[in-house]
Parts: sequence; C-alpha cells; structure tokens
Amino acid sequence: MRCIALCLLMSSICFGQSAGSSEPQSSAGIQTHDGKAASLVIPAGTKVPLTLKQAISTKTAKEGDAVYAMTAFPVVIEDRILIPSGTYVQGKISHIQRGGHVKGRAELLIHFTSLIYPSGYTLMLPGAVENVPGAEHATTQGSEGTVRQDSDTGKKVETAAKTAGAGATIGGLTDGWKGAGIGAGIGAGVGAAIGMLSRGADVRLEPGTSVEMVIQRDVALDASRLPRRMAE
Repeated sequence: MRCIALCLLMSSICFGQSAGSSEPQSSAGIQTHDGKAASLVIPAGTKVPLTLKQAISTKTAKEGDAVYAMTAFPVVIEDRILIPSGTYVQGKISHIQRGGHVKGRAELLIHFTSLIYPSGYTLMLPGAVENVPGAEHATTQGSEGTVRQDSDTGKKVETAAKTAGAGATIGGLTDGWKGAGIGAGIGAGVGAAIGMLSRGADVRLEPGTSVEMVIQRDVALDASRLPRRMAE
C-alpha cells in the first residue's frame, strides 16, 4: 500500500510541473492576455519612412483633403516586421496657409490616421510628420511637424535691387546723374511694390517625395490579422 501511495504522489507532482511549464510566456515586444493570442505593439516614437503618392501644394489644397502615401521601408522591432514595405498610409490636411504678401510663410500640417496592410487589415493610428527630407526649400517646425516654406525675403530684396538698377540706368541715359538718382528711386519703389503684391512661395510636395512619419502613441496590432511570418 505504501508503494502505491508513493507512486500516486510522484505522479501528481510530475503532472503539476508539466502543467506549470505550459503557461503562456511573454517575450519582449509581445503582450499576452489570459493565454489568448499575443498582441504586437508599435511603440510611440517609432519613425516610419513614407513616399507620397500625390502632389500637395498650399496653392490648391484645402483643409480636410486626403493624403495618400506608402511605406518605403519595413519597420522592424525586435526581429519582427510590424509594418512591411508597401503598406498604405492615409491621412488628411489639418491646416494650410499660403504665403503672405508682406509677411507670413506658407505652412502645411498633415496628420496620418490609418495604416492599410496588403491583406486589407486596417489599423487606426495617430501619426505626424517628423521630417520632409525629400522637399526642397521647406522645413518642419513644432511638435506636430508643420511643413513651412523657407523665407524668400532675399528674393524680394533682389527684385527691388534689380528694378532700382534698371531705373538708374534709364534715368542716367535721359538726364545724367540727376536722372540716374531719380530713376533709381522710382525703380526701387516699383521693386518694393512688386514684392508687396506678390505672395510668398508655396509649399509644394511632389509625388514620390520622401516623408518621415512618427507614431505619437503606442499602437496595438492584432497578431491574428497579420501574415504568420510577420507575427512570428
């Protein structure tokens, strides 16, 4: 009897150890909940390189217009591809401002709102522009990534100077040094008027422009909706 009791005790201990070893374990970058399928997380601050699919200009665009882009390189976190290259990204224009006649530069603010995987799985997200390395004469400003046109004050000064020079030349030909002075003054006035009447340069992003998006908060992905090779 003692032998049988000892065998039963050993069997129960082995069974308990086996059951304990089958508990779901969490690994870096994966969260497990009550033994259910793990969910993957794209952490806040993740930067995603994009390519614009359409032109955007502060001259013609309006607030609320849709923005379409595509990921240009896969996002890999801890040896897992969480956002593959070729994933569609959709957003909208949240603010737009044309360059002023006297002051004020053109500005463009874009917020990205969703990722659309090749499988059709759609993920809502808060994304902002971090950088526009593919844009000429434009930089990003502020925490929201406002795209602002570089100052063109130098160009307006150059226009005024050229116009003043032309006026001086014409005045000199007609009335010597006195005429040159009068002509320069008139030319400078005309050049300043041209500068005031013309708007500042617009922000224009061509199709194919490289844009860097930053994800602003943690975004959970449903691992069961992703291709298996991505989730593993």
